[in-house]
Amino acid sequence: MLDYLTGTADGTVVVLRHGGGVRGKKLLDTIRAGTGGGIEVVCTELKKDADKYDFAQAEFRSAGKKITAGALRAVTSAFADDLAELAAACQQLISDTAAEVTEATVDKYYGGRVETNAFHVADAAIAGRYGEALVTMRHALASGADPVPMVAAFASKVRTMAKLSGARGGSGQLAQQFGLAPWQVDRAKRDLQGWTEDGLGRCIEVLAETDANVKGGGRDPVFALERMIRIVSARGRGA
Repeated sequence: MLDYLTGTADGTVVVLRHGGGVRGKKLLDTIRAGTGGGIEVVCTELKKDADKYDFAQAEFRSAGKKITAGALRAVTSAFADDLAELAAACQQLISDTAAEVTEATVDKYYGGRVETNAFHVADAAIAGRYGEALVTMRHALASGADPVPMVAAFASKVRTMAKLSGARGGSGQLAQQFGLAPWQVDRAKRDLQGWTEDGLGRCIEVLAETDANVKGGGRDPVFALERMIRIVSARGRGA
């Protein structure tokens, strides 16, 4: 690429993506110097779920494509770990669907995503539906899901619930205060019904234990998941 920059081809545009760090520094410095007409476009990493949601929403808005709030949440959750994949998924839904994009559309295209399955399990457990959560978890594992992102999905939701436990204010105000989207605030408030602070604390401890176990600290990651689901479904009660 360094050689190419000294004699670029007419009418050709080459796009390079750099993932950060110091690797490839000489090439980056050459592009930044303008050699071969190179320019750098800095893309700030999106770390907050609210920022990823806003990014996906902007993709559909700029294309003039309608998408329901539930569908937007679903596709953002499914690709929360990779912004490039999230962008590609949005573009596929935009180009392949003629009508409004709904949750059923997202499920048809991306229902097998590990992250989506993981959040389905977490939603059922947090709502107290132990049997449904256990069956969904086993189905997800049988479909190739990995225990680690499943624990991460639980942690993400319980962490948001803990942030909002006892918080006062409107959805917009709390969303700004905690770096969340208003829909996440509303969802967490609904999820908190029937929970106690002691129960949340117990579940956070169990999540930390489970995370260690599924990352090699325990002998049976599936048993660790089942125990976590049982305790979360009981809202922090039980051993």
